[in-house]
Amino acid sequence: MKTIATLEPLTTRLLEIQRINSAASLLSWDQETYMPAGGGEARAEQIAVLQGLAHQKLVSPEIEQLLSQWIDPATGRALEQPGDGWDEPARSLLREVWRDFSRAKKLPSQFVMTLSRETSLAQQVWAEARKQDKFAMFLPNLRTILSLKREEAQYLGYKESPYDALLDVYEPGSTVASLRPLFAQLKARLVPLLKRVMDSTVRIDDSMLRYSYDQARQLEFGRLVLIAMGYDFERGRLDLSAHPFTTSFHPTDVRVTTRVFEHELQSCLFSCIHEGGHGLYDQGLDQRYYGTPLGDSVSLGIHESQSRLWENCVGRSRAFWRFFYPILQQTFPHQLRGVDREQFYAAINRVQPSFIRVEADELTYNLHIMLRFEIEQDLIEGRTQPDELPGMWNRKMEEYLAITPPKDADGVLQDVHWSLGSFGYFPTYTLGNLYSVQFFEQAKREMPHLEDEIAAGRLMVLRRWLEQKIHRWGRMFTPDHLAQRVTGSSVSPEPFLAYLEKKYGELYQL
Repeated sequence: MKTIATLEPLTTRLLEIQRINSAASLLSWDQETYMPAGGGEARAEQIAVLQGLAHQKLVSPEIEQLLSQWIDPATGRALEQPGDGWDEPARSLLREVWRDFSRAKKLPSQFVMTLSRETSLAQQVWAEARKQDKFAMFLPNLRTILSLKREEAQYLGYKESPYDALLDVYEPGSTVASLRPLFAQLKARLVPLLKRVMDSTVRIDDSMLRYSYDQARQLEFGRLVLIAMGYDFERGRLDLSAHPFTTSFHPTDVRVTTRVFEHELQSCLFSCIHEGGHGLYDQGLDQRYYGTPLGDSVSLGIHESQSRLWENCVGRSRAFWRFFYPILQQTFPHQLRGVDREQFYAAINRVQPSFIRVEADELTYNLHIMLRFEIEQDLIEGRTQPDELPGMWNRKMEEYLAITPPKDADGVLQDVHWSLGSFGYFPTYTLGNLYSVQFFEQAKREMPHLEDEIAAGRLMVLRRWLEQKIHRWGRMFTPDHLAQRVTGSSVSPEPFLAYLEKKYGELYQL
């Protein structure tokens, strides 16, 4: 039986490539956290050189020659001789390396460097444009990136929509054709449920969330929750950024960021929990496979499931706050003195159509994603041009959520993704929501006392379950195969919809 040890000539080269990519990621992390504003152009060139070098090494003749010994290029599967096959880790590694190599081979190295440079520059322009609420400032950069992403889709190739080529980068196997019916099922039940909630006579007071809260204490509480979740600060950091994110350079160096506002208690609190879910995944990857696909997360939908599971299934649950609310009250005694736990639980779960995606409630969140999914398709397929975006965005916000952003900073400029060139990323957020409930429901079936453990502040039992079931496998399995291994079924909107209908039916007495 052939094992990963047989592939050492290949894995040695992959490790070198990973180290280059990690160095580029470190520069990107610094760009969004501590880099002085004047360093933008030089930083863009530095990142572009590293990413171009990593790309050149991945598509090198040496890698291609090694793969040709072990892979059938027609199928992308490992070549096996009778009685001398590959074990499952080696077979999976070859499958995923071939996927990465095949995709990278289609992209010229100069194109990769150009895209890297332009997105690095655009991210800095976006941050300033959002700060000044000036879409026109970001528009030239957006035009450039959109042109490059359309070009990338052509290089990669596709059967139906050029958007499929970009979507597949983030969620392998997903297509517009597969997502449309899934989103249609969600919309068919989310929109009527939202109407019933908004028509309910129940009125939830969430004014206490907008009192004045010391920012340092908010961060202190967020750090406390991260530690309880199992986020290892010996192998991780918590910093501030304009848009919360998680970056990993190695399972021993994983960094999460948050943002904190004096009058928005939920913002820091739930972004810490959300990004902590991502951070746990990255810290839980098997270090033995670092540098190979088996040491990387399987997809962004699965990755997002971890952050949404912790943020919503755990962080917005009654069980969680049975333990943590007394601590929060002690942290902010003046603000929360007259607010009991049930009032607070209702407040953090209040349904209210809002402008900002990352602060949306569970019921309306996916409507934000559907809006972006539709806009991205129109942009990539050429039906919409970048200068039309503010008007289109506002019309769709009115259609889906019956609200219109008062300014572009709360509308079309709110997300960092397009400045980073991450077209095709947004749908993975909805997939993550669906996976999160399926995984959490399975965890409760396998651990009947899980909610009691959460209520006692013992969150590590869930963290260990997720690490064993999901994190440690990396890309050993495809997203669908992993979901079936863990839950017994493929991704489905039904568990998620049932969860929402039960939760909000009770909260709003529907």
